Amino acid sequence: MFLDGKNILITGGTGSFGKKCMEILLAEHKPNKVIVFSRDELKQFELQQKFPQKNVRWFIGDVRDRERLQRALWNVDYVIHAAAMKQVPAAEYNPIEAIRTNVLGAQNVIEGSIDAGVKKVIALSTDKAANPINLYGATKLCSDKLFVAANAYAGGRACSFSVVRYGNVVGSRGSVVPFFLRQRDKGEIPITDERMTRFWITLERGARFVLECLETMAGGELFVPKLPSMSVKDLADAMAPGVPQRVVGIRPGEKIHEVLIPEDDARHALEFDDRFVIYPEMWDWKGNREGSKELPEGFVYSSGSNSQWLSQTELLEMISDQIDAYESGRTD
Repeated sequence: MFLDGKNILITGGTGSFGKKCMEILLAEHKPNKVIVFSRDELKQFELQQKFPQKNVRWFIGDVRDRERLQRALWNVDYVIHAAAMKQVPAAEYNPIEAIRTNVLGAQNVIEGSIDAGVKKVIALSTDKAANPINLYGATKLCSDKLFVAANAYAGGRACSFSVVRYGNVVGSRGSVVPFFLRQRDKGEIPITDERMTRFWITLERGARFVLECLETMAGGELFVPKLPSMSVKDLADAMAPGVPQRVVGIRPGEKIHEVLIPEDDARHALEFDDRFVIYPEMWDWKGNREGSKELPEGFVYSSGSNSQWLSQTELLEMISDQIDAYESGRTD
C-alpha cells in the first residue's frame, strides 16, 4: 500500500485529527515510522499509553521553531500539517501569535520539508479561509497560498505540496457537540442565530479524506470534500429536543453561512463525484482530470445554498459515540 514502509510526520499530532489519523495509519497501514510533532508534553504522554507501538516517535517541538522542525523532518517521506492556532476569539485577541503559528509556522514546514527532501506535504485548512472575515481565516488563507506556491518555490526538488479544506468537524475538541450537551443539562441551549448554517464532517471521514488526497495529489491542489449542511437550530433541536433555546447573537468574526469555494475560485475548480479540486492558475497543473467537470458560472459552495443537508437522524448517528461518552462520564 501507498504508506507502507514510509516515514510520516504529523504536525500538531496530539490534536483530535492527529489521533484519528494515527489510529488509521497504525491499524490499516504498515508505516516504517509515524512521527508526532507537537508542543504539549502531557498530551504526548497520554497518547503514548494509547499508541505504545515501537514505530511511533514523539517529538516535542513547535512549528515556530525552524531548527527543531528541521531535525524532526530528517528522513521523512510525507508530512501532514495539522498544527494551527484555531480558536477564533483567541486569534482576534492575540493576532501576532496566530500569525507566528499559522503563517510563519507554515513557511517553516515548507522550507524544512524542501531542505529535508520530503516527497509530499499536505496541509489542513478550513472553510473560514474562504473569503475570511476573521484573523484565523485570514491566516489560514495565507497558509493555503504559501503551500500552493511552494510547488514553484521548491524549484527542481521533488517535493509536492497540497491543501485540504473542509468544514466543522463533529468529534473534534472544539466541536459544538459537547458544549450543547452540557447546556442541555443546564436546561437551556444558547444559539447564535436561527439562520446560521455550517458544513459538517466526521473526524473519521476527515482523516481518511486527507490520506486519500495525500496519495493522489500532484501538487498545488486545494481539495474540498462534498459535505452536508445543517443549521445550528436544527443541530440544537436534534441534540436537545424540547429544551428551550435562547438566541444570543452572532459573535465577532462569525458568518451566517460558511463558504468552501468562493465564486472566484470556482472558475478554476473541477467537480468530481465526492469532491471538488481547486487547481492552481499559475502553472499547468498535472493532476488527474478524468471523470471531472467544470463548475457553472457563478457557482459558490456555501453551507446556506448547499444541495446536501443532514437530517436530525443522520446527525444523531454521526455523534452517537460522543453522546455515549458524555452520558457515561456524567454517570460515573
